[in-house]
Amino acid sequence: MKATLSISGKTKIFGCISDPIEHVRAPSVFNPLFEKHGVDAVMVPLHISSKNLDNVVSGLKAMPNFGGMAITLPHKLPIMELCDQIGKQGQLVGAVNFAAFDDNRRLIGDNCDGTGFVNGMLAAGYSVANKRVLMIGSGGAARAIAFSLADSGVAELSITNRTIVKADELVNSVYKAYPDILVNSVDPDPRGYDIVLNTTSLGLKREDPLPINPEALERHQLVAEIIMNPEDTPILLAAKSRGCKIHYGRPMFDHQVAIIASLFGYDFNI
Repeated sequence: MKATLSISGKTKIFGCISDPIEHVRAPSVFNPLFEKHGVDAVMVPLHISSKNLDNVVSGLKAMPNFGGMAITLPHKLPIMELCDQIGKQGQLVGAVNFAAFDDNRRLIGDNCDGTGFVNGMLAAGYSVANKRVLMIGSGGAARAIAFSLADSGVAELSITNRTIVKADELVNSVYKAYPDILVNSVDPDPRGYDIVLNTTSLGLKREDPLPINPEALERHQLVAEIIMNPEDTPILLAAKSRGCKIHYGRPMFDHQVAIIASLFGYDFNI
């Protein structure tokens, strides 16, 4: 029989806030980790509408046994106004995806999308420092990853996107924060780069078109994904067939969990 989570008056409570709520994964990840590491804590899904976010956060602040929260859409931007302090990545990205209350009940928020990706690469033995990177896409995750890549000292960050103006906007934002990094908007040609990274949703479905011409991939390149399911996306399968090294999407999520757990006060060593 499956063991049940033991909850008492001493249990620390964490939340995952979203609207809608049915799709969230954080509780199913954190609760097994709490149990595995003997932590008397629980994470629960909290269905909060945008109009009620302010009131709910005020209520949570008044609960001493509520430690913090993972944050998904549509709350990543508006919750910034409710944070007492925002970390460097959260400020750069302009969005917060986790927050915790400190001992004085101040809400500390940050964004770990980009750091999670870079840490996942490092754990797999792939440094991004001094590398030429082609990043495909300029959405929310791409924005976070772009700042983390620049912060990690890439030699060049080239961004390609179907909507060119969006790529240009991200290029300008990264250059403003990191003027010493060569960053530009380019066509989707992977030739000449060390790392090719897909941050788009192309690959969630097997029938999705490839975001680049796979025939242009080169054997020396590392091709990386942020999609977790399917594990072998079309671009990774194409990269394998060309003899490229590949990096899956799962490590980005795993290392985000480690960062969030650390802010919550736990070292899970994922």
